[in-house]
Amino acid sequence: MFELSLNGVKKYMDANLILKNISFQVYEGEKVGIVGANGSGKSTILKLIAGILKLHCHPGNTSTLGYDEGIISIPRGATRAYLEQIPQDYAGYRVIDILNIAFTEVRSIETELRGLESKMKTLEGVALEKVLKQYSELTQVFEVKGGYEIEEKLSRVCKRLNFSESFLTKDFQLLSGGEKTTVGLGKILIENPDILLLDEPTNHLDMDSIEWLEDYLKSYKGIVIIVSHDRYFLDNVVSKIIEIEDMECETYKGNYSAFVKEKEERMLLQFEDFREQQKQIKAMEKSVRELRDWAQRSDNSKFFKRAASIQKKLEKMERIEKPMFERRNMRLSFKETERSGNETIKANELSKNYDEKVILKDADLLVYYGERAALIGANGSGKTTFLKMLLGEEQPDSGVVKLGANVEVGYLPQNITFKNEELTVVECFREDFFIMEGKAREYLSKFMFYGSSVFKKVKHLSGGERIRLKLSQLLYEDVNLLILDEPTNHLDINSIETFEAALEEFQGTIFFISHDRYLINKISDRLISLENMKFVNHAGNYDDYKAAKASSVVEAPILQQKSEKVIRVVDKKRQPDGAKLELRMEILENEIKELDLAMAVSGIEYEALNQLYFRKEELAKELNEVMEIWLEMNN
Repeated sequence: MFELSLNGVKKYMDANLILKNISFQVYEGEKVGIVGANGSGKSTILKLIAGILKLHCHPGNTSTLGYDEGIISIPRGATRAYLEQIPQDYAGYRVIDILNIAFTEVRSIETELRGLESKMKTLEGVALEKVLKQYSELTQVFEVKGGYEIEEKLSRVCKRLNFSESFLTKDFQLLSGGEKTTVGLGKILIENPDILLLDEPTNHLDMDSIEWLEDYLKSYKGIVIIVSHDRYFLDNVVSKIIEIEDMECETYKGNYSAFVKEKEERMLLQFEDFREQQKQIKAMEKSVRELRDWAQRSDNSKFFKRAASIQKKLEKMERIEKPMFERRNMRLSFKETERSGNETIKANELSKNYDEKVILKDADLLVYYGERAALIGANGSGKTTFLKMLLGEEQPDSGVVKLGANVEVGYLPQNITFKNEELTVVECFREDFFIMEGKAREYLSKFMFYGSSVFKKVKHLSGGERIRLKLSQLLYEDVNLLILDEPTNHLDINSIETFEAALEEFQGTIFFISHDRYLINKISDRLISLENMKFVNHAGNYDDYKAAKASSVVEAPILQQKSEKVIRVVDKKRQPDGAKLELRMEILENEIKELDLAMAVSGIEYEALNQLYFRKEELAKELNEVMEIWLEMNN
């Protein structure tokens, strides 16, 4: 069993210290997740292991400003592959050419074997025996390297990452950033290295591809180290978490959820230890003061010596740091605004084609006020196209898609651009709002734009910074419908969790596209999947959807489903009013009517009928509860 280890690694980038003290071990077969804030040095660690970055240590191995320190131990002969967030360009290469790079070594061996076969036709005796032996040894190497499985490996990866025949012949340089990353992932999966280093591998994959990748990595025999903000993915794949914080690292056993729990427990213990030590320090400091006071009064040198002895112990004491339960993060909140009409988003017999490709065909959708609806589907199924039609950026071929009455939209696109990228952050914010610069800077600080960072030009912002600036603009406006397209792609985990907390407090409707299953589980009360060019509704959150798929239960068509955690009208934290209760009663009554119609369909299977019956019972029970609350408020 081989081991990869980092011991006391310190890394500078120019004169900036990036990593101060990184030490951890990873063993063969282990899957490890690296987490931490954006800019904490996670990608730098992967690049150091991959050999892309080097440690430039001082010849005398002494701690010198600007020189790196530490040791990275990698088993001799171990192969490494690194998937970077921003892929390198391959000028003149097609997609299939990139994938075939993974077979360079075995193709070379195959060429050598063909050459030996030609030689054997003309050789005899000892010379022939020598070549036969060489051919036999090379054949074994060819087999071990997977030479007989080239087509199978290529086909399997292409199928699971949805690489079509036409996609394989595309010029690599013409692909989007996400497509390039996915091709890079396919290449290194084919290479099957001993050490697999993945930097945000799920960012541009659809859910089916992510789930296939999870299964693939679980059975991977080598070391896998993953930098990711996809908490669901980390929960399913890794057995160890390394957290990077303040340029140092801590190791936790278990998946992401286990890490969160253990970190909280460690911090509570550290806080208790800190409090106890502070009591001890105060008592010792008090003794020093008293002893010195007594020594001066009585002119007794023994008291001075005892005071000096205690003072020495205080100076040598290793101080326990007070744990930071609240790290600096975004502070998000939404303005109170007027509610929209009951029907917030409506599509009727909607159809859309691109040339010969049908995206939507006679699709119907209805989203009610107050719902949290997640739109999911394979890449290229038409999710973003639907958003563009909803926002009027594209027109349908037939049918209707529209927003309801009094809807005020806040839209967070997947690729964020601003009208004038030459402006500074504060200028860009003030461009659309009449607000003094001082107030604007105070407001932007809630989104982690502090000090001189507000004077950074928009064109120089990172992906995460762009999202924070766009969010600052959205949250400053009065909106009652949030439309989000992959909102968590460039946020670190702390920022995602802050974002989730803000969404949970939002009073209006949320309609979002995401492959972040953790976010969907936390926020959504309804899933809408794009399947066979139509919208299909599913009960509850992502785990409910997966459970229903696994048990092959037939979902009722076009039903508005309920999630216990998001029945907002009976949530005590949200102080329901009479209008909201009446709206909820109306929605429940409509759902019960739809269930009655669905149950009346002839030929419906028993399992589906049974599910509809129990669903109706649940809704009827909820309707009674809401009516009781409404009656109490009106008596």
